Amino acid sequence: MNRADFQKLAELRLGEAKVLLDNKRYEGAYYLIGYAVECGLKACIAKHTKEHDFPAKNSEKLYIHDLSILLKFSQFEKEHRDNSDANEDFRLTGLS
Repeated sequence: MNRADFQKLAELRLGEAKVLLDNKRYEGAYYLIGYAVECGLKACIAKHTKEHDFPAKNSEKLYIHDLSILLKFSQFEKEHRDNSDANEDFRLTGLS
């Protein structure tokens, strides 16, 4: 998969989550938002690789669903920490 694939997946999952949220299906919306964030972070990681492809399968540490690890490799960890320090609501993501 490449960066564009992950961006498209993130947008699709975000749209699906919105439908669920609008219909008060909060648990499903929460799950899909997490998946959208995961895809977004993987798109950011892919941006820093050759030809925007996601790293090869032998990069097991990136083929995970742990947002805190993906955040680190996406190069947004400091920005997330700064936002968490400045905004209590931002901190509620469970990644701080």
